[in-house]
Amino acid sequence: MNNTDIISKTISFVKEQLNNAEGGHDWFHIERVYKNSLLIAKEEVCNLQIVQLGALLHDIADSKFHNGDESVGPKVARTFLESQNVSEDIINAVINIIENISFKGGNNEKTFSSIELDIVQDADRLDAIGAIGIARTFNYGGFKNRTLYDPEIAPNLNMSKEEYKNSQAPTINHFYEKLLLLKDKMNTETGKQIAQQRHLFMETFLAQFYAEWEGEK
Repeated sequence: MNNTDIISKTISFVKEQLNNAEGGHDWFHIERVYKNSLLIAKEEVCNLQIVQLGALLHDIADSKFHNGDESVGPKVARTFLESQNVSEDIINAVINIIENISFKGGNNEKTFSSIELDIVQDADRLDAIGAIGIARTFNYGGFKNRTLYDPEIAPNLNMSKEEYKNSQAPTINHFYEKLLLLKDKMNTETGKQIAQQRHLFMETFLAQFYAEWEGEK
């Protein structure tokens, strides 16, 4: 089976798996990450098939929707890729992307590195910032029934992985606990350039948000 067929079948598989997913982690999120990955990959020397499959399968079973079980996504991806007779080397590279792409509170060291992971991770992080990042953040906050903002609850920048995963803090806090930190965590030059503009957009949004909250002109 050629790569075009594998990618086509992977797209169909992911669409089916994420048919009823939460709005910030649905097929359209995957599609945006896929497009961002292809954009970044143009400027890097990489294995494009690994980038494509990694982007398409990176959120196939997000742990936050499976009681925190981080093994589900890699298992689902491996089973699918094996059914398509993808080589073991490619499968292992894709699984490493799925296992290492997540932010997880920002206090975790990478245990695996590759240019393909760098590309897909940047693409995923770009979808967490800017206008779409803001929309996804409030969509997920509503999904979890969180308050928009509480001036009495300060952001926690030193959360453990478990604290980050189980946080019920107001949605605005997420900007400080994750989104505003991503600009300086980008791996590739293309990712850094795009992140800069999206970061500025979030800062403008927050300034407007606080002005409206305080009843200012």
